[in-house]
Amino acid sequence: AVIDFKLKKPKPYTARYVGSMVADVHRTLMYGGIYMYPADAAKGNGKLRILYEGFPMSMIMEQAGGSASTGMFRGKIHRLLDLVPEGIHDKCPVLIGSTRDVERVTSYYNK
Repeated sequence: AVIDFKLKKPKPYTARYVGSMVADVHRTLMYGGIYMYPADAAKGNGKLRILYEGFPMSMIMEQAGGSASTGMFRGKIHRLLDLVPEGIHDKCPVLIGSTRDVERVTSYYNK
């Protein structure tokens, strides 16, 4: 899904990664696009912690008019702020950005 999203026309996306979620989400807020940290085979629950990273950045993005999703997580696609963590260190995949871009990426999970 990530490769298909990045290479689709009309304008291909470029990959940027500062290494700090706050800096990367700030860049997404300033210039548009999407911040993605999806789950993979090695980290099925994702790497970012729901309470410390997912919720705060999701709240900021949604207040700015964007969206935040987990992508496919626990068998379905979730709005990140609708998750109910079971522990304080629970992790989840993260897709944060413009509503158009988040919906575009999540649509690939339905294919």
